[in-house]
Order: sequence, then C-alpha cells, then structure tokens
Amino acid sequence: MLISVEGVYRHGRVELAENPNNVPEGTCVIVTFVRSNEIDLESQGINREQAQALRASLATFSDDWNSPEMSVYDNYDAAKSNDRSG
Repeated sequence: MLISVEGVYRHGRVELAENPNNVPEGTCVIVTFVRSNEIDLESQGINREQAQALRASLATFSDDWNSPEMSVYDNYDAAKSNDRSG
C-alpha cells in the first residue's frame, strides 16, 4: 500500500494536512523531507516584480525547454566527454 499525504514538520513532529482514509493506527511510514519551491529572491539580487517580469519574458521558451528532445542536454557535459573519448 502506498498513500501520499502532505504535511509540515514542526517542533520534531510531522503534522499531516489531512488524515488518510483506511490506514490502521500503528501503520509504518516513511517521511521524505522536500525543500520549499520558493526561491529567496533577495539572495538572487531581484525583487518579486523583477522575478515576475523575468518569468513572463522567458515563458515563450517553456515549450522548447520541456520538449522530449531537450533531454539530451540534461547530462550534456557527460555526453560531450564521452563523445571525445570514443
């Protein structure tokens, strides 16, 4: 059985966003900590308005970036070094 439920880690405990249905008390769990999707804009030298403008200007490229053919660039450096050694 695999059930995913979001939650928050606070004061050494995990607080679930919702109670899962049909899960018996005492069921073993695995907790995976994920980082927030938020980016510290200040550390990048921009504010929220600048980030919104940047995102809007780059949106036209998203179809290209997300196309299956672009996966070749996921490990570009490794592929390039293999090309030279072969």
